[in-house]
Amino acid sequence: MDLLLALSPILLVSVGALLLMLVEAMSKNRTGFALGSAAVLFTGTAAAAAVATYGPENLNGIDSLAPWYVVDHFTLFFSGLLCFGGGLAALLAGGYLPEHNIERGEFYALLLFSTVGAMMVSAAGDALTLFLGLETMSLGAYAMTAFRRASQRSMEAAIKYFLLGSFAAALLLFGFSLLYGATGHTDLIGIGQVVARGGNYVPMIVIGLVLVLVGLCFKVSAVPFHAWTPDAYEGAPTPATTYMASVVKAGAFAMLLRVLMMSFSDPRATSWATGWPPVLATLAVLTMTVANLVAGRQESVKRMLAYSSIAHAGYLLVGVVAAQRSTIGISGVLFYLLSYTVSTAGAFGALILCGSRGKESVSYEDLAGIGRRHPAAALPFALFCVSLAGVPPTAGFFGKWYVFKGAMEGGYYWLTIIAFVNSVIGAYYYLRVLVYMYMREPAPGAPVATPMRSGYVATVLVVCAFLVLALGLAPDGALDLASKAKLATL
Repeated sequence: MDLLLALSPILLVSVGALLLMLVEAMSKNRTGFALGSAAVLFTGTAAAAAVATYGPENLNGIDSLAPWYVVDHFTLFFSGLLCFGGGLAALLAGGYLPEHNIERGEFYALLLFSTVGAMMVSAAGDALTLFLGLETMSLGAYAMTAFRRASQRSMEAAIKYFLLGSFAAALLLFGFSLLYGATGHTDLIGIGQVVARGGNYVPMIVIGLVLVLVGLCFKVSAVPFHAWTPDAYEGAPTPATTYMASVVKAGAFAMLLRVLMMSFSDPRATSWATGWPPVLATLAVLTMTVANLVAGRQESVKRMLAYSSIAHAGYLLVGVVAAQRSTIGISGVLFYLLSYTVSTAGAFGALILCGSRGKESVSYEDLAGIGRRHPAAALPFALFCVSLAGVPPTAGFFGKWYVFKGAMEGGYYWLTIIAFVNSVIGAYYYLRVLVYMYMREPAPGAPVATPMRSGYVATVLVVCAFLVLALGLAPDGALDLASKAKLATL
């Protein structure tokens, strides 16, 4: 029973996905799939919260699952976050897909199975389990990107994502194979113990680490491994974009933290002279700077949010770099992921609400004047843009605050200054959305976005708006929860 309780979050989502497949195959009625999928995923969130409250340390026999599946507070935090983000995406799909006449039940099965893969990735203590979870998560994301079958842009985006993703997965697998050859272990702790001792295979270990980092940085969409992101986000149906920007990104950062903290946390691997921190710090600076500069030049709001997602990956990498030197490094990253998930799901949900079929909101010009014509649709979009920009008292402000505080505590003052400057630059394109919504009128003859009506989308916006304000006004509870999610290190 203790093992069933420990595995209850991923078992509930897996069983729910299988049942959904059976119902979809035997039923011609497509209504209710969104609500059923969201119910399964929110139940997974509740199960993760229940196990975390009871305490995984109080469960007998869970060590028998290690190292393939590690049940700890870190796993439970991410299981809850991934299921919650997936549930929000499922509700958005319930409003978006019927509105645009692409409602098909397989979308929800893909979403559920992809979430199972993401949960497996966050709990993997072994390279084999990690790769299986990664491929399960990625294949679902590839298929959802191509879900709009009649769209050439969607097909092109999916092919690019699939080809580059497969190449990155091959590099990751090759890196782990070199680490296995050098250490004789596939479990992350075992690899870390051999790496800490050093030996004759140091060059092979270094090459393996480089290849693994390349594969992981692709999944978090860090520059220069970000080329797939704008096309995939723009070409995919907006609920699939929401899913990739929140769940897939959170799963990728869980994977990055597990690998680095469990296998490469010894003093030599984390030193500034011989370790991975300077590499990730350089990638963080490139990611923030390039993404913010390019995002400000976009005319498509969806493409702007894609580059915004890349920029947020750069801020998160700052927290990862500081994790070894700071007491709040990892907890700051986890809190940031939580605040980012609710903010970005809300932003994409507001973008969905602002456009009905044939009158979608795609560019800034499409949003011109919508704040006056449809204030109920524009107000949540404004709130989520303000949160993503990091303006108090929203969740986005404290997400950045804790990451920057961790970087300063670790002594990375120069990295904090660069991140802060980039955050100021990034505020430009978020505020530009507000300018168009409230201070511009559509040009004569230009297409005008007309909001849709959906209880599913409205529910997501209400939930996300509440959490954005709650986490901004009272962040201590969520930060305490993130602080408990510690990782086993060497």
